[in-house]
Amino acid sequence: MREFLRRIAALPEAAETIEAIGGGRAPVALTGLAPVHRATLAAALRQALGRPLTVICSDESEAERMAADLAVLTGETPLKLYSRELYVPQGAVTSREWEYRRIEALYRLDRGEGSVLVATAEGLLQRTGEASALRESAIPLSIGAQVDLTALPERLVAAGYTRTEQVEGVGQFALRGGILDVFSPRMEQAVRCDFFDDEIDAMGEFDLTTQRRIRNIDAALLLPARELIGARTACAFDFLPKDTLLVLCESGRVAERVKGALFQTKEDTEALLERGESVDLTALLLSQREWEAALSDFPLCVMESLPTSRYILPPKVLLSVSAKQLSSYGGSLDTAAGDMEHYLTTGSGVLLLCGNETRAKNLQRILQEREIPAALDFQGTAMPAPGEVRIALGSLSAGAEWPQLKLAVLTEGQLTAPVSGKKGRAKAPKGDSNRKKIQSYTDLTPGDLVVHTHHGIGRFVGMQRMPVDGVEKDYIKIAYAGSDCLYVPATQLDLVSKYIGGGADEEGRRTKLSKLGGTDWAKQKSRAKAAAKDLAQGLIALYAQRQRQPGFAFSPDSPWQQEFEAAFDYEETEDQLRCIADIKGDMERKTPMDRLLCGDVGYGKTEVALRAVMKCILDGKQAAILVPTTVLAQQHYTTAVSRFRSFPVTVRVLSRFQTPGQSRQILRELSAGKIDLLIGTHRLLQKDIRFKDLGLLIIDEEQRFGVSHKEKLKELSRQVDVLTLTATPIPRTLNMALSGIRDMSTIEEPPHNRQPVQTYVLEHDWGILADAIRREIQRGGQVYYLHNRVETIDLTASRLQKLLGPEVRIVIGHGKMNEQQISSAMQRMVDGEAEVLVCTTIIETGIDIPNVNTLIIEDADQMGLSQLHQIRGRIGRSARRAYAYMTFRRGKVLSEIATKRLTAIKEYVEFGSGFKIAMRDLEIRGAGNLLGPEQSGYMMSVGYDMYLQLLEEAVLEEQGQPPKAAAECAADLTLSAHIPEGYVPAPEQRMDLYRRIAAIRSTEDAADLTDELLDRYGDLPKSVTALLDVALLRAAAGAVGITDIAQRGDTLRFAFQVMEAESVVKVCTLSKYCQRLRLAAGETPSLTLTLRKGEDVLKAALEIVEDMKLSKEERRGKEEP
Repeated sequence: MREFLRRIAALPEAAETIEAIGGGRAPVALTGLAPVHRATLAAALRQALGRPLTVICSDESEAERMAADLAVLTGETPLKLYSRELYVPQGAVTSREWEYRRIEALYRLDRGEGSVLVATAEGLLQRTGEASALRESAIPLSIGAQVDLTALPERLVAAGYTRTEQVEGVGQFALRGGILDVFSPRMEQAVRCDFFDDEIDAMGEFDLTTQRRIRNIDAALLLPARELIGARTACAFDFLPKDTLLVLCESGRVAERVKGALFQTKEDTEALLERGESVDLTALLLSQREWEAALSDFPLCVMESLPTSRYILPPKVLLSVSAKQLSSYGGSLDTAAGDMEHYLTTGSGVLLLCGNETRAKNLQRILQEREIPAALDFQGTAMPAPGEVRIALGSLSAGAEWPQLKLAVLTEGQLTAPVSGKKGRAKAPKGDSNRKKIQSYTDLTPGDLVVHTHHGIGRFVGMQRMPVDGVEKDYIKIAYAGSDCLYVPATQLDLVSKYIGGGADEEGRRTKLSKLGGTDWAKQKSRAKAAAKDLAQGLIALYAQRQRQPGFAFSPDSPWQQEFEAAFDYEETEDQLRCIADIKGDMERKTPMDRLLCGDVGYGKTEVALRAVMKCILDGKQAAILVPTTVLAQQHYTTAVSRFRSFPVTVRVLSRFQTPGQSRQILRELSAGKIDLLIGTHRLLQKDIRFKDLGLLIIDEEQRFGVSHKEKLKELSRQVDVLTLTATPIPRTLNMALSGIRDMSTIEEPPHNRQPVQTYVLEHDWGILADAIRREIQRGGQVYYLHNRVETIDLTASRLQKLLGPEVRIVIGHGKMNEQQISSAMQRMVDGEAEVLVCTTIIETGIDIPNVNTLIIEDADQMGLSQLHQIRGRIGRSARRAYAYMTFRRGKVLSEIATKRLTAIKEYVEFGSGFKIAMRDLEIRGAGNLLGPEQSGYMMSVGYDMYLQLLEEAVLEEQGQPPKAAAECAADLTLSAHIPEGYVPAPEQRMDLYRRIAAIRSTEDAADLTDELLDRYGDLPKSVTALLDVALLRAAAGAVGITDIAQRGDTLRFAFQVMEAESVVKVCTLSKYCQRLRLAAGETPSLTLTLRKGEDVLKAALEIVEDMKLSKEERRGKEEP
């Protein structure tokens, strides 16, 4: 682009601007410039003058577009400086992602790391700490460096960090002995440092989900976790080099934003004083005079679209540029070729910008077919001569015509919202799936229901350490029906799992506790096992039937398919690419596809589905998308039409929105094969629907269709490929249980560059919420107000109307309205005819309205975390900043469950959606939806984990495979085997580790966990090593049929489920056990060993188990021919 910018700088107006700025005659004002011209001229001025560049925009949306254009033009990713939230309401918890981004930008500016900055007016208006304070509070860490470990926590807290037991988000640190875990705003991953005294011995990045180290590093820099504004303040202008060129876009709009921000801050300060809060927010902003003085300190170039008299600083030079903005051709290559012919006939040169090499070569081919020669210039080394076309790589927000240069720049349009082009990015190694968290004990608190494999459902009381035979041991206390209690040794924690039922709050009241020693639990378990077996049989029969029927094998990807995929506007996530590969692999096989695609709201499932549709259509077959609601049908239709606009694909939608005449016409075209893709509601399942040649059926949210619909679906989909989409993440454990029955793909990775939603959790306050709504409306946005009770929703809407005034247009949407009424309300929001939608949770599966960027939820404590996450995903879908207010009733005395949930929401706000409690909430909904109502009762009776275990066993049995042998051996030895509090201080983490140690089944498992303990907590104490040894003993003993190992004084008793007499007798006859082993037959056969004085009990037990194993193997060797 250097040559292109050199040509732009040669324009008379540009040359005069360069001369004026160089000669100290700024400000200079240029008019007649559209956004793309402003970016181009700014980049050209920067190159010609050799100065750093700062572009000031009125808002974030304009700034994002400017940054994307500058990235292409300058080849440098611009720094971005936006505003932060100045005030957090008392008692509210808020996310700080915007502040973290701001801190990073300021630090990099101070270091001189970026020569191009794009800032909003408010971002520059806000005061910050001095550069020296930012530098001093940054803490460099490197291997071999000396750091005062006793003073470090104080330094980190002063820099805005929060000390926690376990790091789970940005701005936190944990210190365990000589191990520091910390997550700084600038880091992609959290960092772990091992100290030897005060010297850093080793460093590495670790995964927040698994808490395991993923790669070693040599150094890291800890930035402050909040803006440090002390007695002496500075502003962002102080961080800019003195020769920086300031470019101000649309000074009238910028002046309005500055004036509005100052006025709003003054109003907010007065409102706070009235509420009794003494906070002067105006002190955090520059005054109007200071703002103007700061601008005058730098050479300033003002760029306007139209001539104006409203300048912040009067210009010394006023110039008008002759340039035209062209609309992007958005992927339509034929349109581009037509434009080309027009420019070439007028003697202009054409620079054509393409998103990637594939599209560039396709375009060159199309132009050659039209006899238009075009040169490929991927390096951008030369400019097109008059009458010449050059194709280069890049992507601007719009095309531009520069008549004086006889040059037209055509572009496909911006490929991604915040960053131009599909750029590869360094990805952190992907750790284990978040879904592994299902068995985590870190969220198990006293009062929770738990399931013991042998004794049933009880209530968790707590963890207790008790002295037994002179050694201390940890036990889990579980209360059962009546006054019965069970103490489970921590070494046997793998037999206990948290009870998860149907996911309702009342599960504690509805679930009956088991009675110790009773037969009820065994009966419940056997009934659930029978039900799981029925389910497994049905699923396997269905799968086998589909496998036997021949399907259609689609062709491998064609150039058309590749071009369609290259035209996708965003960078695909790794998960999306994996799912696309899975689906294409299925489609290219002869057996019909039956795949389930799971992914959260806005994670790109539709794009994956449309690629499958394209593959189907290219082989001459038809595709259908079946959706549960008319609103969703309309949204899918709009998306599909937009994606297929550059290809000869006919898309139609069939729903209640069509008139009878339109419907009949669509049906005639469908049976004649004139429709490639039909999108519709359950209307697609009616008898009069006849496809000419259906190849692919896509079902969105299958669980929302009734039983009768599903029967018709089975008929429709017998020999066609079926892809089912769901926004309900399916449990990984259930996925494994059903492996080989139904293929599943999951998209767990959120889209890149998704803007964070500024989230608050606070008591409900009409004043604060009314202010939030007004602010959103003032900036031209819309609001969702979620009130989840249909009976009082009209009352809430009228109260909001009184608060906001008659000029604010409010509509209502809830589930008891008919579809026409809901669609009408939604349509008014889409068309901008209403500012506020007061609704129930129906927006969870509603349509996307990018202009809705404020969400208020009443009684957020009564909703599941995953539901909150899904609803919050409905906003923040544009470049504009979005706000979510999660409220609970003022002064409400919360129940224990509600308190837990609120605490969880606070964590959720701080740490994002990947934390374990939200994942568990998602798991439950996934289970209920996938298994259906007929199975949920059995699941409730034994709990989710136990049900999955039974289901997995049933599937293996049906497939003729042996079930996985579980080591069912208990070990109660008189030795110190526990996790000391000094080693792992947090009780939740200790319990989780006990459970994982108890689940060890091999030396590889033990070595893996030992590595993790060394990494996270340091050298293992003897009692922890003993714990690992006991776990290995249990596993080995279970494999030879031993069910219990118990020490009483100097005797060690081994109990058997079924004793192999020959093997046991052989062990008894070994000379080393002479007169020490005693064999007892009876209902529970056992072997008792008398220990020698001072003998290591663990060693003795392992030795006997090893001898038993050898004896068994020897006997089997003799039996085999």
